[in-house]
Amino acid sequence: MICTDCTRFIYAGRHSNLLWPRGLRAGFRDRVAVEEPEKRRTQLKRRPSCQPSVSATIMAGVMRLILASSSPRRRDILKNAGFEFDVRPSSIEEYPLRGERPEDYARRAAREKALSVAASLSPEHVVLGADTVVALGNDILGKPVGPFDATRMLRTLSGQTHRVITGVCLVRVPDRVEAWTHETTFVTFCPVSEEEIRNYVASGEPFGKAGGYAIQGMASRFVTHIEGCYFNVVGLPVALVYEILKNIHPPPQVVARSSARFRE
Repeated sequence: MICTDCTRFIYAGRHSNLLWPRGLRAGFRDRVAVEEPEKRRTQLKRRPSCQPSVSATIMAGVMRLILASSSPRRRDILKNAGFEFDVRPSSIEEYPLRGERPEDYARRAAREKALSVAASLSPEHVVLGADTVVALGNDILGKPVGPFDATRMLRTLSGQTHRVITGVCLVRVPDRVEAWTHETTFVTFCPVSEEEIRNYVASGEPFGKAGGYAIQGMASRFVTHIEGCYFNVVGLPVALVYEILKNIHPPPQVVARSSARFRE
């Protein structure tokens, strides 16, 4: 079928990029002008479907992944897994509500981060929000605010098995929540002496990390057992994120063919 306005071929109800040969286009338009009533020609003139719409652009598979986080660990996880993405950190500061379960808090924080960033983007983007907490029972251990707080957290975790929970939310701009879930990993610490805690806090590594430790760093010496996703403890359950992205429609273009790259 040929569009009577732009003379492009129409296939499966959509305009293609193929045009009739230049010499035939004028003749085709002349024939339509003679055979079609004036009213019909007016309706066909500047038909909106001849212009690519935003929805058509999205359906063509040019969606772009945005990471709503300033965490270098999350950036590294996505980069090393071969994802293509841009970084747009959320400015929202999250705190648990009174009586809020760790899993509920992690999911809520991830959702609010993703929605806050999505509100400022154009429709061809999907936004990934994430928030990681460490929990012992229903007690949430966030990022330590100083050496005393970091020492307290490490004493609490010493010789115990705790949960690391990362809430994950994927939002299609402007506010359509495509996925909203969490991943839990169980981590067991050996008994840690006061001297070991003091030396570890002095290294500066506990700061800026949920629970006051980095499993990928010097704190790895304290970990005797892990059950679940290791990358979840680092900051992002990458396998879960990949599975989510594969199952949304249309899927965003997130995996590089040859090499990973990202822009900050």
